[in-house]
Parts: sequence; structure tokens; C-alpha cells
Amino acid sequence: MTRYIFITGGVVSSLGKGLASAALGALLQARGYKVRLRKLDPYLNVDPGTMSPYQHGEVFVTEDGAETDLDLGHYERFTGVNAARADNITTGQIYKTIIEKERRGDYLGATVQVIPHVTDEIKQFVLSDPGEGVDFVLVEIGGTVGDIEGLPFFEAIRQLGQELPRGQTCYIHLTLLPYIKTAGEMKTKPTQHSVKELRSIGIQPDILLCRCEFEIPASERRKIGQFCNVRESAVIQAMDSANIYAVPLDYHQQGLDREVLDVFGLTDTAPAPNLARWEDISTRMNHPDGDVNIAIVGKYTGLTDAYKSLVEALVHGGLASNVRVKLDWIEGEAFEREDALIAERLAEVHGVLVPGAFGERGAAGMIRAVQFAREHRIPYFGICFGMQMAMIETARNLAGIPRASSTEFGPTSAPVVGLMTEWVKGNARETRSEADDLGGTMRLGSYEAALMPGSKVAGIYGALTIHERHRHRYEVNIGYREAIEKAGLAFTGLSPNGVLPEICERPDHPWFIGVQFHPELKSRPFDPHPLFSSFISAAKERSRLV
Repeated sequence: MTRYIFITGGVVSSLGKGLASAALGALLQARGYKVRLRKLDPYLNVDPGTMSPYQHGEVFVTEDGAETDLDLGHYERFTGVNAARADNITTGQIYKTIIEKERRGDYLGATVQVIPHVTDEIKQFVLSDPGEGVDFVLVEIGGTVGDIEGLPFFEAIRQLGQELPRGQTCYIHLTLLPYIKTAGEMKTKPTQHSVKELRSIGIQPDILLCRCEFEIPASERRKIGQFCNVRESAVIQAMDSANIYAVPLDYHQQGLDREVLDVFGLTDTAPAPNLARWEDISTRMNHPDGDVNIAIVGKYTGLTDAYKSLVEALVHGGLASNVRVKLDWIEGEAFEREDALIAERLAEVHGVLVPGAFGERGAAGMIRAVQFAREHRIPYFGICFGMQMAMIETARNLAGIPRASSTEFGPTSAPVVGLMTEWVKGNARETRSEADDLGGTMRLGSYEAALMPGSKVAGIYGALTIHERHRHRYEVNIGYREAIEKAGLAFTGLSPNGVLPEICERPDHPWFIGVQFHPELKSRPFDPHPLFSSFISAAKERSRLV
């Protein structure tokens, strides 16, 4: 029997529902249960694909090509379970489906309403096949209780609590316990009011996960339990952890997984947790052998959530080499304004990384960062846009193509990078119609690539065929391969049909690799992506020389 755990939030947003959901999934896995995590997003966008990273943060791409909320990245990193299109739904998707049904006449002339039509679609999504043998489906509801846009979702999960057999649902509510320094007191009223709001729409939480800066006194825990109608033991303290990968251990110590199992009547039959994997990760993070400094030259450096998976993948690479990775965020435009700044910021770093991006802003500065890393033999990792900038840098500075550019930046006589439809003909598998909506013109999801035997990347992967996730609209033009390879940048990974460049590397450089895909999306703390492991290992080697 599949059981359902609903995770809601109150008081304020950004308390960490996604991280709490992921950590709880990891704890249930540690007890031998099979889990799946899903996210309900109340915004009206069909997906986050066209949303600004400054508003939404990273767009996480699944194996099957869905553009989803960044919390699905947490789910994958903590559980190792690949998310899918069926694990994230938005209000926009729900209303789009309902309107299509109404236009087809599927409702037989009935008036289409929030209840039951919208709530039924939500319930259908929650209950859709989780996969064989799944014991728990964890469902996170975005936003906070009381949000107007979230009301249909709360109503849907309320209905599920009544419709599913008794003992098959659990409600966890994440709240804030602020500490007022001037009064010297922890205040429980925000939590009380949040639970009151939740109960007013018919949901009684089973467990309260209380974010706080200090330990909750026994008297306050008792008070919260009494006023919120939950057992005192179900008031779980959630203080800041040393790092995000210590969260499962901390939540287990506070009894979160035990309380969840108790709600389902499984306390006596549940296996003891095996947390050795998380203990090992925590130990390595807390006791590194040293530090490596990585400069990230990008576009959205003011908001690191835009690169959430990238940051975590670098941490994972550090775990593989037992070093702490320190990041220096540099706006690409900064290198366009001050020549001296490049040497000042990059001369002493142990690695340079240019991540994914869209648009021309900052591109000239990123190209200069690529050149500096190449000339000074600093390990360089170009991801998506970063690979394209490496191609343009080589074409301009070494291959005698000074006008080399990307058609993303405007008309050019030397389109080293361009839309696939601009230079690929009759290749329907790899292209989409230019008339498609902006949100449907990207190459998304997992694609196969063939690696060149004897190349550095083939050695890193230990394979000649790989599958990696993509999210991009522009590609390196294979027509410039001969000129660029003569200039020393080898095309060592291609699509199976040999048309689309996937990987480039410089054999004459200690570590210089560009990839068109996003390897960070598949990295896990207990299974670091090989490219990140190798990159940080190269950075560690440089740290001994600088």
C-alpha cells in the first residue's frame, strides 16, 4: 500500500520545505523503504522554463525533458531517484488541461469549476502511478498556507485525507519560530496562527517541523503542542545544520522519521535506519584536507539559486577529492570594464568555470576569462554557454576567424554558434519548428553522445557512450570543426549522428573541457559526477603549485 505524506509551509516562504522533503525521503530510504517525491507549484506559468532566474532560481531538467522547480534537484540529490515529468505540476498545467478538455466537450456541457474539476485534476496527479513497489509518495505544496493561488491545492489534499483509507496519509507543516532578541524570547504565535489557518481549511497537521535559531524549550514545545493540537513529541525542532547534507542526520536525531512512521502505525515494524552513507558525507564535509578556489564567471552571480545544482555538484566534486570548494562569483560584465581585474581575480584561483546562460550580456567578459584560463594553464570547465564561449575564443584568437560569434548575439558572418535550425537540415529528431512557443524550442532532457576513444573525457567517464541532460537552444556549428581543431580544441564528443558537438577539450592543457549539456543535474553527494570529480581533482593539483 502506497502511503502519502503532504508537506506544507506557513508563516513565510523559503523555510526549506524542499530540503525537508528531500531529507525525509532520504531517512525513509535509510530504513529500507522505496520513495518518490512530487511538487505542486501554485503559479500560473505552465512551467518555469520562461521565468527569470532572478525570480525563480534554477530550472531543473529531468531525464524526460521536463523543466521543473529547483526542489526536484534536492529530491534527486538526496534520494538518487530520478524525477520525471510526472513529478511536478503547476496551476498553469492544470488549467491548460482543463480548458483543453472543456473545448473538446469532455465535461458534457457542465459548468467547469474549481471544485470539483480543478481539485480532481490535482488529486489525479498526486495519485498517478508512482512506480512499482513505492512505499511512500512525498508531496510538497509550494508557497504558504493562506496564499490565494494555493487554495485549490490545499483543498485537494484535504479531500485526499478523507478519501484515502485511514492511516494512508500524513500531514507535515513547516513553520517558523522567530526569536525576538530585544525580548529575549522565542515566539510561538506565528506557528499557532499558521496552524489555525491550516485547520480553518480542514487540515489538521500530524507533525510540526519548526524552523528556529535556538533550541525550543520544553515549555514552548508543550505550548505549541497544546495550542496546535499535536502531540508534544511531534513538534520537531529544525535548527540550521552545519551543511545541507547534515539535515537528514539532524532530523533523525530530532525524531522526524520516527514520528512519521508512528502516524502510519509502522513504528514497531519499521527497520532501523542505516545512516552510514550520510555520516560519511558529513564527516568528509566537516574534515577536508584543504581548500580549492574556483572562480565562476557567469551572468546570474547575484543569486546563487540560479546555479543551485552547479554549486552542489562542485561540492560533490570536493567530496571525491576530500577538499572544501570555495567559490568566487564573478559577473562576466566585470571583465569587460577593467583589464587589470582579470589577472587580479583569476591568477591565484585553482579553476575557472563558465556556466550556462542566455543572451549576450557578459559574454565578452566570459570569453576573456576562457582566454586567461587557456593561456595560464588554469583548469577550465565550460558548461553549455561556457563551451560555446570556449569555441568562440579559439575561433577568434587561434583559428583566424576574428568575427566568430553566436547568432544569439545578432547577425554574424561567422556563426560558430547558432540555432540548430540555422544550419541543420532534415534532422527532425534534433530540431523543433521555429514557429513553436518560446517555451518549446529548447533541446531538453537526456540525449546520447559518443566519445572519442583515447580522449580525456573517455578516460574520465570510463565509457565511449554517455547520456546527459540538456537545456539549450543554440549549438556549436559542426561546419567549423576543421578550423577549430587545427587551432588545438578537439571535438571529442558528438551526437550519435555526428552532427551536434557535445564535448570539446584541449589535449595541450592540464584540464580544459567544455560540454554542451548540464552534468551538474546528475551529480549526487554519494555519487559525484565524474567530470566534477576530475575538475576538482585538477584544481587540487594546481593548488599545490600556486
